[in-house]
Amino acid sequence: MNILPRTTTLNSDLSIFVPAVQMSRKKHNCCGSDEYIAATCTSSDHRRSEHRYFDMNVAALAVLRRRSNEERKEKKNVLEEVDLLRNKQCPVMDIDPDDVFRDDEDPENELYQERDSTKEMLVYLVDASPKMFSTSCPSEDQKDVSHFHIAVSCIAQSLRTQIINRSYDDVAICFFNTREKKNLQDSNNVYVFNVPEREELDRPTARLIKEFDSIEESFSKEIGSKYGILPGSRDNSLYNALWVAQALLRKGSAKTADKRILLFTNEDDPFGNIKGMTKMDMTRTTLQRAKDAQDLGISIELLPLSRPDDEFNMSLFYADLLGLEGTNLTQFKALVGERFEDMKDQLRKRMFRKRKIRRIKFIITNAMSIEVNAYALVRPTNPGTITWLDSVTNLPLKTDRSFICADTGALVQETPKLFQTYKNDSIMFSTDELSEIKRVSTGPLRLLGFKPLSCLKDYHNLKPSTFVFPSDEEVVGSTCIFIALHGSMLRLKRFAVAFYGSSTHPQLVALVAQEEIMSTSGQVEPPGMHMIYLPYSDDVRPVEELHTDTNAMAPRATDDQIKSATALVRRVDLKSFSVCQFANPALQRHYAVLQALALDEDEMPDVRDETLPDEEGMARPGVVKALEEFKLSVYGENYDEESDSIASGKTSDASKKRKAIADKATEESAKVDWSDLADKGELKELTVPKLKYYLTANGLSVSGKKEDLINRILTHLGK
Repeated sequence: MNILPRTTTLNSDLSIFVPAVQMSRKKHNCCGSDEYIAATCTSSDHRRSEHRYFDMNVAALAVLRRRSNEERKEKKNVLEEVDLLRNKQCPVMDIDPDDVFRDDEDPENELYQERDSTKEMLVYLVDASPKMFSTSCPSEDQKDVSHFHIAVSCIAQSLRTQIINRSYDDVAICFFNTREKKNLQDSNNVYVFNVPEREELDRPTARLIKEFDSIEESFSKEIGSKYGILPGSRDNSLYNALWVAQALLRKGSAKTADKRILLFTNEDDPFGNIKGMTKMDMTRTTLQRAKDAQDLGISIELLPLSRPDDEFNMSLFYADLLGLEGTNLTQFKALVGERFEDMKDQLRKRMFRKRKIRRIKFIITNAMSIEVNAYALVRPTNPGTITWLDSVTNLPLKTDRSFICADTGALVQETPKLFQTYKNDSIMFSTDELSEIKRVSTGPLRLLGFKPLSCLKDYHNLKPSTFVFPSDEEVVGSTCIFIALHGSMLRLKRFAVAFYGSSTHPQLVALVAQEEIMSTSGQVEPPGMHMIYLPYSDDVRPVEELHTDTNAMAPRATDDQIKSATALVRRVDLKSFSVCQFANPALQRHYAVLQALALDEDEMPDVRDETLPDEEGMARPGVVKALEEFKLSVYGENYDEESDSIASGKTSDASKKRKAIADKATEESAKVDWSDLADKGELKELTVPKLKYYLTANGLSVSGKKEDLINRILTHLGK
């Protein structure tokens, strides 16, 4: 199938390309004749209805012609094959073209629950030298804490996040510069905390978190702190730690798992006490060990801890280990803060890694395609998906679907087959053939053309955009081509129109180039492209008119009212506001309950609702004065707030109707002994309206089937 660009006007402002599918003509030796395959790409059901049955018949004809002569000799016709399959209790289902070409709507939360394409294998590598235990900065309770405490606290918080959001990740916690040793390589001064007698990493569990929370209390007794690199000794604890971490991460392909080593230390020169050739030799072997790990697809990330009076100097050693130079070296700053909470917040931000949600093949021309990665920059966080558990063993359940024969009631063992009737013959379709029929494009992202940025309006953005960035992992040279395209689009002020989507939901997208923005603190905005999902013509609807009477004067604010409102807004304006500053209280409560249950905690952690109004800030004299001036300009001097609230509290007709329904439900519900019926199991004998009386009287939801209503009543009664 060949995708041809065709210009179609969607509305008065946007004239863009839409994909059209041209019928292709192929030769097949097995049939000795030409074969025609057709497919359509449209935006909604009513646009493709006239093509569906034609397409299915043409496809059925193509499949029928592909039957070899040997198959025709073995079976007299396809109907005998259907009978044979029925005798084997293999379900045969007639193909519904409406079902094959259904224009499925996007799942409501598809973009908000995009999962990472790969899992993460992570090793926390923590320096346990005596220098890490020196106090650094005060905490909220004014007690000085050490860098070791900061690292342990951040790792514990990260494990709690992983167990909720990414429980399929694998982790290991490894200390170096320790007195005791525990690792499979039997290396000195390296202690692996959570991988005993095994070679595989562990998934974050409640047991691991509980044990790690108490690590500081037992560390000096069970593990101990010791300088692993001393003058006159050939022991190199950092080299050994990198070797052990690399061995822990050796399982799993770099294509299927992101492998990372997070290194926590406050020692900027681990070989500072060594002199001469010994120092050079240790430095060389350690850097080579780090390079070997990076060549295997393992990324090493440093989280340097520093104090305000003692800056972490990257250029002494770790710049060479990480491969930092020039601008990257000057932008890399150590974690330093006056308070423990500040350093912990910086550490958490640096530990978080933006991972790609999918890998996309970007087809620029028929002879040129590159690879890009898609990232979700901003998405609201939702609770994790529900996992059904066995009521006895409390183990996760696996959902399995089986087909039952309508005639015999027996389970059907074979895979169901689909067929299409063509000239009194039933043509069988395989899964691959159905996928080929529904396929609209040869690639998920195909460039169609370019338009001026002025053609792209704000209301063309249907849902949150996806950020696109090049990758050279599979297609070498993708970054070079992407940079050339990105620069031309910025220079010419154009955006690209592309076809994107699967066979079930094809759509058009706009690729808008974003220029990199830098500041003294580092990168503010990354270079790349925003993939904006464009609407179909029927998605753009007329603006709703609030004032239909053109002769009547719409209410307008006076200049004094606008001035007082402006002053009030400026008074309550939040400086440097960001949505990331406020956590979702419902979600935090959800996580707190999960944490308390998983860790067997007696008390649930307090959850602070940061979305509540700032009463202290609203009571400031400047805010109170601005608020009074606004009320005076809008309502006047004789405004009685109390009488107005009473007047506004008068019930409307709708509220009166709701109250009448609630009163009737309460009256009818009182006539029934619900507890007695629940004990006898006789609730199912009541009608749905009577069940709804109880639910309405008690303020419960009345939606769902009869079984749902009964379960809701039993839950409310505590049965």
